[in-house]
Amino acid sequence: MTHDLSWRHARTERVGAIATSQFVGPGDDSIQLSGLIAPPLTGQYSSLATLREMADTGRPWALVTGDGLLLGAFAITTLKETQSLFFPDGTPRKVEFQLGLERVPDEAMAEAQP
Repeated sequence: MTHDLSWRHARTERVGAIATSQFVGPGDDSIQLSGLIAPPLTGQYSSLATLREMADTGRPWALVTGDGLLLGAFAITTLKETQSLFFPDGTPRKVEFQLGLERVPDEAMAEAQP
């Protein structure tokens, strides 16, 4: 997992002096998750189909760590798959993937509920 955070600082140029800056709040919050599916050893092909379906909705999803810490509401922005080691019928034995997530306001979770 790669977690990228940023903070915004507005800058004002000044004649003959260094620009001033003011903290204006948090910036982008993005997460990249990498994974591997290698049926029948680990994972199922349908897991990637589920991720695609979740992304197709455009809805935010709660992201929770393995130990139960809620990281917030995140939207799926990218899914990259790399297939290799194919069976004779063309089915991949190994699928590596990277999932890109962007933080959205927590209120978006409530608004997205039917």
